[in-house]
Amino acid sequence: MASSPVTVRDADGVRTITIDRPERLNALDRQTLEALDAAFAAASADTAVRVVVLTGAGPKAFVAGADIAEMNQLGPIEAREFSLLGQRLMRRIERMPKPVIAAVNGYALGGGLELAMACHLRIAADSARLGQPEINLGLVPGFGGTQRLLRLCGRAAALELCLLGKPIDAARALQLGLVNRVVPAAELESEVATLAGSLATAAPLALRAVLDAVVVGGECAIEEGLQFETAQFALLFATEDMREGTSAFLGKRTPQFRNR
Repeated sequence: MASSPVTVRDADGVRTITIDRPERLNALDRQTLEALDAAFAAASADTAVRVVVLTGAGPKAFVAGADIAEMNQLGPIEAREFSLLGQRLMRRIERMPKPVIAAVNGYALGGGLELAMACHLRIAADSARLGQPEINLGLVPGFGGTQRLLRLCGRAAALELCLLGKPIDAARALQLGLVNRVVPAAELESEVATLAGSLATAAPLALRAVLDAVVVGGECAIEEGLQFETAQFALLFATEDMREGTSAFLGKRTPQFRNR
C-alpha cells in the first residue's frame, strides 16, 4: 500500500498536519487534496485538538503548487472537478472551528499559496517565496486564489500577483498583509509552536466564536456582521468557560478553560 501524502502528529492539544511529498516539493495532486480534506475533517471532530498547524515536509517548500503533471492530463470537465475539490478543501480549512496556522517554510506557489490563505494565520520563514504563477501556464488560480487575495490584500495586490505571475519574498508578503509574521527560517518551528501553544490554552468556545464572527461576518454586509457578533457575544455568557475566565481575572489567577 502506498504511503499517505499527509502525516499527522499531536502534542499538547496541537495537531500538526504535514504535506509529505518533498520529492515533488509537496505538490497538490488529487490524492493529496483528498488526504488533506480527511485530515482536517478528523481534526475538526477531535475534541482533544485545540489548534492545527499546517506545513510542508523538507527544507524547500510549503507547497510549490498543484501537480502540473496531473493537471496536464485533464480535460475541461476533469479540471472543473479538480478545482471544486481544491475549493472544498480550502473552504473546510477556512471554516474550521479551531485556529489553523500555516507554517510557510519555503515555496508557497499557486495551490500552495491558496492553501496558506485558507488558514487563519500565516507565519513565514524569511526564505519563503509566495505567488500565483498560473498565468505562466495559461491558467488562472483554481482553488480560490483570486478571491482570497482580493479579500486579504486588496484589488491592486491581487491583480499584481495574478497578472504578473511573479513570486514575492516574505518581506513583501508581510507588507501586503499576506502573512502575519516573518521569522528567520531556523526559528520558524519554535515560533509557530509558541503561537500554537498560546492558542491551545485559550478558551476554545471563544476562539470558535471569533473565527465565526470574522470569517462569516467578512462575507456579509456590516449590519449583518454586527448582528452575528452580538449573537456570538451573548451566547458565550451561557458557557462555563466565560464564568471561569471572568472569575479568574477578578481573582488574579490563571483560568482553566474546559471547552464547555
